[in-house]
Amino acid sequence: MLANCASPTATWAEPGPLTRPPRGALRPATAIILAALWIATIANLALWRALAGLPELANGRGLAFGIGFGVMIAAAHVALLSLLAWRWTLKPALALFLLAAAGGAYFMLSYGVVIDRTMMVNVLLTDTREARELLSWRLLGALLLLGVLPLALLWRTPLRWATPLRQAGHNAILLVASCALLAGAGGLFFQDLSATMRNHTQLRYLINPLNSFYAIAIMGRKPIQRSGVAVAPLGEDAHLPALAAGARPPLVIMVLGETARADHLGLNGYARDTTPRLAQENVVSLRNVWSCGTNTAASVPCMFSNLGREAFENRQTNTEGLVDVLQRAGLAVLWLDNQAGGCKGVCDRVPKVDYRQLQATAPELCADDECFDEIMLRGLDERIAQLPAERRARGVVVFMHQMGSHGPAYYKRTPAGFKKFMPECTTNALQQCPREQVVNAFDNTILYNDHFLASAIDWLKQRDKQWAPAMVYLSDHGESLGENNLYLHGLPYRFAPDAQKHVPWIFWLSPTFERQSGITLACLARQQGEKLSHDHYFHSTLGLLGVQTQVHDPARDVFTSCRAGAA
Repeated sequence: MLANCASPTATWAEPGPLTRPPRGALRPATAIILAALWIATIANLALWRALAGLPELANGRGLAFGIGFGVMIAAAHVALLSLLAWRWTLKPALALFLLAAAGGAYFMLSYGVVIDRTMMVNVLLTDTREARELLSWRLLGALLLLGVLPLALLWRTPLRWATPLRQAGHNAILLVASCALLAGAGGLFFQDLSATMRNHTQLRYLINPLNSFYAIAIMGRKPIQRSGVAVAPLGEDAHLPALAAGARPPLVIMVLGETARADHLGLNGYARDTTPRLAQENVVSLRNVWSCGTNTAASVPCMFSNLGREAFENRQTNTEGLVDVLQRAGLAVLWLDNQAGGCKGVCDRVPKVDYRQLQATAPELCADDECFDEIMLRGLDERIAQLPAERRARGVVVFMHQMGSHGPAYYKRTPAGFKKFMPECTTNALQQCPREQVVNAFDNTILYNDHFLASAIDWLKQRDKQWAPAMVYLSDHGESLGENNLYLHGLPYRFAPDAQKHVPWIFWLSPTFERQSGITLACLARQQGEKLSHDHYFHSTLGLLGVQTQVHDPARDVFTSCRAGAA
């Protein structure tokens, strides 16, 4: 009777080394090989699609190389999993590999993105609101089909375990064999492999999920700029010259844009009139400006740094940035954040108001835990009045971090009155929409941004009697809208398309500000076609506000020549 009661348990439990394995039990090596083959083939469809599109591989030799490359990927996974082929670790390891591969395959196939270090940092620093927009039934289906289904089959299949010592021997044999196969295939196709990887370096980011694991492994090599991380001081000598008698303190709105493309602004020659209100204002739009990164987590800390992109990428420590230097100089600084992802650590040491606090100001502008950017202009006088009076007397700088054109749900970023370009894509699964609808939805966000920036200028004009107003707008990065089957942003910088790096930079200066500073928009307009970048943002902002410090580099200040000309 006891034996009969125990038999069901024996069916579901993993067999011990001394028990007879149930019918259909697999050796751990077999389970590993099956999982590796599934990952190397089905879960790497994005890689095989990219390889198939290479003209140099469009022949019999290319097919042979593809097969050899697949063998190498499978062997690499077998080698890694052989290290984890133990009774209590193998199935959790298989679950990790299969689910990571399924998720990676979906995003790479759907949006054309790759998963590198910067993408993993972006994932680490995102929040639930941003993550929610990426959820879809297609994602669930992909996870079920590519990850959960094979995992369920392997999980329910009993494994035939040997004694610990013998299992160690089996694992060693599997490791050696897989490494030998990897080396053999690599040697056989070395010439094709080296040439392909040298000429198409982006392919290595498509090896799924090894690319994700590698990205996580190297994240610690460079410091991550985020809230709560200790930083070194910067610009401790920063100060402002005394205001001239009768001069008004500056009031500057610095708009940190989100995901705007320079080539989709009417001001910059775009065929559609996406900037009708700004076109009626006296603004200068610099047309040849390039971002520091291709996602917010990379670009924002970089553009607020004094280092420039190359030096910032190679930094060993995190330091304070632009916001800190402005405050140290004695200015009243305020950060308004309508972006759920936050300021990536650059606003940690100044007064700030996040989107949750903004919602209470004008709930009619909000829905689904998200607000339109206009909400940052509501109650702004009261927020400024709460800043220290002695700082306000020297000048006020208000940073506004937009929701802007954040995707993939572009349609959520625009009120009903700004849906000029129709029909628009109304799903976050952009690949389901015709490209024209994706572009329409994105262009509507640019149209609404035009309204927001013009409204900010109107707000500033109304305060000209007390202040010397100005506005600066610069986007953090661009966006792919289906060109070459690429969507969103975040590709590694060196092979990201221009659409993800070419950004708008717009200036408006009141006559009062021009007169007091000696800087004119007419002078700035002469640089309209010059190649500039986020490297100029830190130094140009210091120059615009007249902040004097040794960390200010006049060579990277777009106003240097204008101020010299005025002098």
